[in-house]
Amino acid sequence: MFMNKAASKALKSKFIAMVAAIAVASFSCAFADDGSTAYNFLDVTQSSRIYGLGGVNVSIVDDNVMTSDQNPALLGPEVGKQVGLSYMRYMGGTNFASVRYGMGLTEHSAFAVGVRYYGYGNMTATDVTGQTVGTFSASDIAVTLGYSHDITDRLRGGINLKLITSSYDQYSALALGTDLGINYYNDEEDTSVSLAVSNLGGQIKRFDESYDRLPIDVRLGFSRTLSAAPLRLSVTAFNLTKWHLPYTDVGDGTATPEFETKDTFASNLFRHLVFAAEVIPNDNFYIGLGYNYKNRTDMSTYSRSFVSGFSATAGFNARGFSIGAAIAQHHTGATTFMVNLSFDFNELIR
Repeated sequence: MFMNKAASKALKSKFIAMVAAIAVASFSCAFADDGSTAYNFLDVTQSSRIYGLGGVNVSIVDDNVMTSDQNPALLGPEVGKQVGLSYMRYMGGTNFASVRYGMGLTEHSAFAVGVRYYGYGNMTATDVTGQTVGTFSASDIAVTLGYSHDITDRLRGGINLKLITSSYDQYSALALGTDLGINYYNDEEDTSVSLAVSNLGGQIKRFDESYDRLPIDVRLGFSRTLSAAPLRLSVTAFNLTKWHLPYTDVGDGTATPEFETKDTFASNLFRHLVFAAEVIPNDNFYIGLGYNYKNRTDMSTYSRSFVSGFSATAGFNARGFSIGAAIAQHHTGATTFMVNLSFDFNELIR
């Protein structure tokens, strides 16, 4: 599409501003602590498609509103007026649920709002002597506002703003977070490249005197569909705020555990990468498989199964309606299942 010099200059300025914001955020993240925090639940995707492709993906271009939770630049006017619902049966008695609404604002921009609920079930309450005194519940809620805008015909930027509330028995906390993302998409070659910075921000109300960080992360993703087959391959690099991600191998459980720390170049490299493949014969169906080496090695050797680290997904799209599901087994005692439903009201009323 032809643009005059003023419009071209404005788009160039927007692009430079977005790249600068992400570059500054990425540089800041390089000094962030990569340790476990009370907010690691924010890294659990709402999308069954992404969950089945390894749990982390910032480059899949799809018209489903749920795939933009990890990269707001994946949100676009192509979502129409869409409502997405998600439910996950996680480990133990943990249940995650979410609802997200997205709509196109203009030909080049879109907006989304969503609520995520993380429920951890009832837990036993004890006093200082260890005596049971009752039960209590624990939960987290995150409210998200998202916006995206086309910078050029192939570049799109986006931002998510998140308000996170936590309630654990009589303790509560409040935090604010931001995700920034940019995506390059070549529709002629079906090639997508993305950069996203997630969970910038921090607590504004603490549980107690200690401060809990948000799990700040920098992620880089690449996806491409092969020209000779209906196969899309994706590689996602995550946890880029820290190179060394050592893990402990305790053996296979047949003998006295011998704790061995793995911190080689190869182990660190692959613990930063997620690999995924999807078969997409047409616009109405997909099936995919993901492999997350970090998920596999985070489990003790003797408590994981052959399929630990692997995940699978499948989905079906009809006019104005789609359903997707994913399954993964992190270790022998924890099989997780997620399902998504989406409705596009623009398509339903036609």
